[in-house]
Amino acid sequence: MTKLFLSLHVLAAVVAVGPVTVAASMFPPALRRAHLAPGDREALATLRVLHRICRVYATIGVAVPVFGFATASSLGVLGDGWLITSILLTAAAAAVLALLLLPAQDRELTALQDAALGPASRAAGRLAMLTGVFNLLWATVTVLMIIRPGSTTGA
Repeated sequence: MTKLFLSLHVLAAVVAVGPVTVAASMFPPALRRAHLAPGDREALATLRVLHRICRVYATIGVAVPVFGFATASSLGVLGDGWLITSILLTAAAAAVLALLLLPAQDRELTALQDAALGPASRAAGRLAMLTGVFNLLWATVTVLMIIRPGSTTGA
């Protein structure tokens, strides 16, 4: 059962987190292009699609910790430091995504749709920074999952 849970955990991470990291990373440059071409429907459509990808796959991403806990439980490593650290970093990444990135993307989309463009916004830079933090958190979790310092599970 452990191998099944681990396979589902890794698949969920690749299928759910991968698209969010890519779409979130593409959003700031697309936002800059949209600010340079006010009224460009294609630029706005691109932003809508990227935001939708982030929202939908973030929801699907809930499966990652669910299968992660099932895997950790079956391996008997729920109390290991590397896992607790990974859980905390995953929670931080989820918070950055749900509380900062997605609302900021939504605000920028609303502003573009309402033609409330002012001078060049700093939002693209801020979104790029937040996306970098989100991606760095996930990269750190991935490394911890692979090297598992102090683990003796052999899985």
